[in-house]
Amino acid sequence: MAIHVAVLMGGWASERPVSLRSGEACARALESVGYRVTRVDVGRDIAARLTDLKPDVAFNALHGPGGEDGAIQGVLEVLRIPYTHSGVLASALAMQKDLAKTVMAAAGVPVPAGRTISRFEAAKAHAIEPPYVLKPVAEGSSFGVFIIKDGRSHPPQELLAADWPYGEMMLAEKFVDGRELTCAVVGDRALGVTEISPVSESFYGFDAKYAKGGSIHVCPAQIKGNIYQQIQQLAVVAHRALGCRGVSRTDFRYDDRPGGTGELVVLEVNTQPGMTETSLVPELAAHAGLTFGELARWMVEDASCDR
Repeated sequence: MAIHVAVLMGGWASERPVSLRSGEACARALESVGYRVTRVDVGRDIAARLTDLKPDVAFNALHGPGGEDGAIQGVLEVLRIPYTHSGVLASALAMQKDLAKTVMAAAGVPVPAGRTISRFEAAKAHAIEPPYVLKPVAEGSSFGVFIIKDGRSHPPQELLAADWPYGEMMLAEKFVDGRELTCAVVGDRALGVTEISPVSESFYGFDAKYAKGGSIHVCPAQIKGNIYQQIQQLAVVAHRALGCRGVSRTDFRYDDRPGGTGELVVLEVNTQPGMTETSLVPELAAHAGLTFGELARWMVEDASCDR
């Protein structure tokens, strides 16, 4: 009898629409390689639904709070349903960007200088010298991110909105100019490196990530071989330092502009990288000779509890 996989998607985070697309793409890929698949749009009753469903494996295609922060992982541990991607601790740690930076820096991974500050303080005065980036400490898909450029007299006042949905704490980081690069890790193996060039935005924001034609992906990235290898090595070091399992994706900035600093930094590690038709991990897997179906099969075979 075919292995029964519950693909967990949707959820209640800001990234729900992306998760639904990731989940559907993964469900189709799993069906193409012979799994019996149930698509589960995750709500607050997920424990009861999974108890009734009794899948052999849960394929986690959730993004953002609730699906990427250790919460759903804890539910799956209690239910003893083997699941994909990282476990409770690594998921919670990677989602908390300021703490993840501390752990990565201790492991020798270069990260941008910065500080954690409340959104109210961040709106009153510049948290650090411009140019810098302000981002919520526990969001994904570039929600709530601002780039404060040189010469800007005051920080973004949107942070004071009564309906601000992205949490109370912000991470202010030095802005590193140059290339946007990313590298996926599958198990303990780094795949290739992709350069991302947003078409219409100044950085790799939500539309650049998920809209068709929103960004240009160059894989393999056209950078010096030693830098390419360094990025692959750092992706694996960051993956291991945070305790990640399964598939992760690490994002970098590299300033190789004429007269630039030459700086290479890790921005963050994504424990639930997007798996849509425009997503980076399936492209990197294809470059390594893995079809989407083969990648999805590997993830199911890798699934476990106690991750």
